[in-house]
Amino acid sequence: MTDEATPAGDPAGVASRREGVAAAAPERRRRRGFRRLAVEIGVALVLVMLVRALLAQSYFVPSASMEPTVMTGDRVVVLKTTTVQRGDLVVFDGTDTFAAADRSPYMSDGIIGSILGGVADLLGVNLGEQDFLKRVAATGGQQVSCTPDGGLVVDGESVAEPYLAEGVAACEDPFDVTVPEGHYFMLGDNRPESADSRAHLGSPGGGMVPEDDVVGTVELRYWPLGDVGPVD
Repeated sequence: MTDEATPAGDPAGVASRREGVAAAAPERRRRRGFRRLAVEIGVALVLVMLVRALLAQSYFVPSASMEPTVMTGDRVVVLKTTTVQRGDLVVFDGTDTFAAADRSPYMSDGIIGSILGGVADLLGVNLGEQDFLKRVAATGGQQVSCTPDGGLVVDGESVAEPYLAEGVAACEDPFDVTVPEGHYFMLGDNRPESADSRAHLGSPGGGMVPEDDVVGTVELRYWPLGDVGPVD
């Protein structure tokens, strides 16, 4: 007699087993595809974190303090570097120096910022630092001063500032300070609208930004598309 659980002529149930294997194959492929996708996402996250930590970071500019050099709404790429010179545009963490007077942060933007922000939230990491974009007016050991009529002076030499908008004075109120070693004196190009080192001269630290707080130099504007290119 033929076993009722197997087709006639297939007493060993080979055909049934083959059908079962064929039915399970799509499920196994889906599981393998899911595992491969998970691995690829994990590798991508690691690469993004390495790029952000070691090489570059994207920022969105929400205020007019650096106009006309960097406009409101611009998106820029900051190259992480330890070499900063007078005149460079830099992004720095102003949590302990600038945040009290200017609450408009230059928040990390784009895919990098979104991915890392989500991961940080999941891990409970606080990313509440206040990042700012300003120009280095003087470095450690330099004397920097300014008067409305005489303009910006560093170590006794007048500084040409072609990046200031026409009719904008180098300063409205005079100042004369010496920058401590290991610090920077920061100014915004839009002097009337920038809360920079001048706004903190009477605060602890005197508005000087420690070298360790600098994220890097602003190198490239990638939005808007019509202005893509190096930031001068």
